[in-house]
Amino acid sequence: MKAIVNGNIVLENGIIWDGVLLIDGNKIVSFGKSADVQIPENADIIDAEGTYVGPGFVDIHVHGGQTYQTYENPVEACRFFLQNGTTSILATPSYGRNFQEFLEAFRVIDDAMGKVKNLKGIYCEGPYTNPNYGACADRNPWRHPICEKEYKALVDAAGKNVKVWAIAPEREGLFPFLEYARKVNPDVIFALGHSEATPMQICALGKYKPKIQTHSMCATGRLPVFGGTRGYGPDEYCFREPDMFAEVISDSCGIHVHPTMLQLLIHTKGVHRVILITDSTVSQEASPQEYAHIDDLNFDHNGGLSGSKLTMNLACRNIMAHTNCGIAQAFIMASTNPAKALGMGDEIGSIEAGKIADLVFVNDRFDVKQVMLGGEICKF
Repeated sequence: MKAIVNGNIVLENGIIWDGVLLIDGNKIVSFGKSADVQIPENADIIDAEGTYVGPGFVDIHVHGGQTYQTYENPVEACRFFLQNGTTSILATPSYGRNFQEFLEAFRVIDDAMGKVKNLKGIYCEGPYTNPNYGACADRNPWRHPICEKEYKALVDAAGKNVKVWAIAPEREGLFPFLEYARKVNPDVIFALGHSEATPMQICALGKYKPKIQTHSMCATGRLPVFGGTRGYGPDEYCFREPDMFAEVISDSCGIHVHPTMLQLLIHTKGVHRVILITDSTVSQEASPQEYAHIDDLNFDHNGGLSGSKLTMNLACRNIMAHTNCGIAQAFIMASTNPAKALGMGDEIGSIEAGKIADLVFVNDRFDVKQVMLGGEICKF
């Protein structure tokens, strides 16, 4: 038995100041105010030193960090993000991979499953997105028609490891891919990403309608309508659809999504339908001169945005700076919501009795002080 003391326990519905949290093995047993919780005599005491103790971050969309790609060096990449509080991660190969590179990425990730406890599967950003959107669009290798031989090989190679396929509903010939992906993995989720689909095109997907929007308000377009009236596209569909989750990249200067739009997104969707992601990447390209002072962005060879250098604790700090969200709400967007979106909310994503003890200890600026994974304090 372990007892975390002298901590502020962050729950979905508030914070327990000066709380105690009891852990048996890898599971949370109970928690409450220090005056109300009886600590077993033989318990190992972990002093939280006045930090906030919240559920470990769940980053469902991350390509890499430092010099490690999650789909080339997943073990090293996952360890880096674990140091920054991410206790569950989906390795994310992107649409820029060609056919053979996708297959190799799936093989590498599969080999890493189990070697690092925070690697939970794959978020596949493409390949069947709209090639006109996203970083390095001019180098997108998936402009050719959707091919049965290719998509079956990709789906078979990804297997049950893939949790999310990001797709553009306007792609011709998409339905057979969706059908086969769901056949191989009945639990797979589809995300609406890199797209200019109209709400009607998205609704036409029927039972394959996306559950998540890939980085809302980034790499999306809208078709023009008569007389200069504002068009409508994936962002507007996500705003309207009450059960859909919206991913969002919250960088320090609001470049991916302007702070006013972040406020609109949270106001429209509600805190419980927004998912913070890092979309962290590894890039050697120089920043455009006007953005050279910003240290959490990456750019492509054309000077366009190409993901971020964020870790999830920094994304939490930024969302608090750009909106009126507090610490508990940031944890909901960084931990609770992504876990629920993946169907893993019964195991991770919040502090509840019976859930896995994946925890992160942070101060009020979201600096990470300690990380617990499966009931064990991580040593870095």
